[in-house]
Amino acid sequence: MASYHLSAKAVSRSTGRSAVGAAAYRSGERLTNERDGVTHDYTRKGGVLSSFIVAPAGAEAWASDRSGLWNRAEAAEARKDAKVAREYELALPAELSAPEREALARQFAEAVVERFGVVADVALHAPHREGDQRNWHAHILTTTRAANENGLGAKTRVLDSPKTSGVEIEALRELWAKQVNAALERARETVRVDHRSFARRDAERGFDPRDRIRPPGCSPWPCRHGDRAAGSS
Repeated sequence: MASYHLSAKAVSRSTGRSAVGAAAYRSGERLTNERDGVTHDYTRKGGVLSSFIVAPAGAEAWASDRSGLWNRAEAAEARKDAKVAREYELALPAELSAPEREALARQFAEAVVERFGVVADVALHAPHREGDQRNWHAHILTTTRAANENGLGAKTRVLDSPKTSGVEIEALRELWAKQVNAALERARETVRVDHRSFARRDAERGFDPRDRIRPPGCSPWPCRHGDRAAGSS
């Protein structure tokens, strides 16, 4: 059964991470961080099915080169605690074929690129050997700055501000659910996913979650199993 998952987090120097290192790990490649001279070699890492870069229309050639892209992202930040990339992790439906899963991940990456003007580096991973063999997933690493004709420009502050980031991420979560369900429908699968929590679904349809466990005859407030509804004899 298809399951829903989308998480978003920052890649920050404050936690000892780099955009170059994260990109090398997710793509299973060997990349050198020109900022500190460290080479990250993950060419022997298994489980990477494919990787590709999605850039805004008209972006220069550097945006499609993994090493050039992430070294530019590092060079654009001066602070020692800077956020140098943003990562989205997506669960891909096991019900879809490999080409369908890749097309779905690309579709979401294109939407993120169009919405924020960033560059997205996508890597599709197979399930871990010891884990759930339905756990096909994708990692999408994006720049924290919009790309323009001169390189990387303004920060995507809308994703950093506490006032707006929650709204933006929720919109992306809803978009991902719609894209997954559309892909499942095209594949003639009957299962669907929902980005909302169970509590939110209950609230939106006016359902009292206590009804799931309320014994027959109990009043609408919490009661013991031996209680009877008010007014009963």
